[in-house]
Amino acid sequence: MNQVPPFAVVSGAQVHEALNGHEDEVVATVEAAYRLHGEGQTVNPDSYFLRFPDRPSSRIIALPASVKGEVGVHGIKWISSFPDNVAAGLPRASAVLILNDAETGYPFACLESSIISAARTAASAALAAARLADARGERPTRVGFFGVGLIARYVHTYLAANGFDFTAAGVHDLSAEHAEGFSDYLRRAEGEGVEITVHDKAEDLIRSSDLVVFATIAGEPHVTDPQWFSHNPLVLHVSLRDLSPEIVLDSWNVVDDIEHCMKAGTSPHLAEQRVGHREFVAGTLYDVLTGTITPPSDRPVVFSPFGLGVLDMAVAKHVYDRVLAAGQLHTVPDFFHELKRYG
Repeated sequence: MNQVPPFAVVSGAQVHEALNGHEDEVVATVEAAYRLHGEGQTVNPDSYFLRFPDRPSSRIIALPASVKGEVGVHGIKWISSFPDNVAAGLPRASAVLILNDAETGYPFACLESSIISAARTAASAALAAARLADARGERPTRVGFFGVGLIARYVHTYLAANGFDFTAAGVHDLSAEHAEGFSDYLRRAEGEGVEITVHDKAEDLIRSSDLVVFATIAGEPHVTDPQWFSHNPLVLHVSLRDLSPEIVLDSWNVVDDIEHCMKAGTSPHLAEQRVGHREFVAGTLYDVLTGTITPPSDRPVVFSPFGLGVLDMAVAKHVYDRVLAAGQLHTVPDFFHELKRYG
């Protein structure tokens, strides 16, 4: 007989403790989720965007998903993006995530999820960077960060945990204050052996980097010259809307999920609208992981991850399991009250 699971609340502090310093486990969790997704063992509907006529730059997004295999959960992430928060000294994004029991459908945990979202995004990017770079035969040593918020910091942490050893790091942001702040972070994280440069011009950042990380809040393409990429860098296009269709069409492209990525005005979506087909997409990260496709060394290689809810579910279940194993799960007694059908 199925039992209603106890309902637990997992705080951001607990999420941080479960993930910080365990980046290798998170990357392995994300890779396993990508493999389950590629094998058809997931359900990942379209995200739903709640928008506001009086605040067009803000939105709240619902990402429902289900993962089979060892993860074995359903759930949903509810994540807000309010860019005006930054000027007030608050993070742009906040989020919660609900995990549902696979047998009964009952929710059994609510987790703070801004950290989970950042970690799964960074783990996805670092996994792609490692596999794509290794397949090309050489790991980049000069990294450039275009947009330097929380996601950029997490991506750097996960790149370092995946064995990337940089000799130079570039920084470019519309805010000089944020660029300097991120540079200070890089100096602390990397030590004195890495040359760190703040670039006033986007072109200078890109041309001087073998690995370019886009982590902006851009709503439409603002980098438009394919010649900036003539040195064939590896590009982690995490923010999805920075590159013009011309750059996308001039590059070798890999995404996390083709159907999901070709929506919502992403750069690949705009490129598809321009040419009327998807032949410029070589395949998915799952195809890279399984060796079905191999990136070239003589073209720019661009990874554009739409961000799949199945990754959030997998990482959230990993966090839940760690907190449970540590005996630190905070349950809410009597959260479900009416459990008898006829009273």
